[in-house]
Amino acid sequence: MDESRFEQPLYVAKAELFRSLGHPVRIRILELLVAGEKSVSALLAEIGIEPSSLSQHLNVLKGTGLVVSSRKGNGVSYQVTDPSVGDFLVSARVVLASTLGRTKRTLEHLEGPQ
Repeated sequence: MDESRFEQPLYVAKAELFRSLGHPVRIRILELLVAGEKSVSALLAEIGIEPSSLSQHLNVLKGTGLVVSSRKGNGVSYQVTDPSVGDFLVSARVVLASTLGRTKRTLEHLEGPQ
């Protein structure tokens, strides 16, 4: 693990965390792993991307400490490092629903009668 992560201001660490979540495939990987440990082959079947692309996304998530891997026979499995990852995803959904709801109401107001 990169020890410099522990020496940076919290807002920088948060920015790196959010940057690691900046791709839909990574969000989907986390959603799947919150439900339980999954093998790389199971993730490939669920997500439907090239193995090399999945590997890159998993490495980003692993680099930020959100997931860990373990060897199982000839394969590799992944799991989230903390159950609060699931809470985080739920919170993101609540925030998204709230902001989209406000946006929808604003658009309805703008499109309404003058």
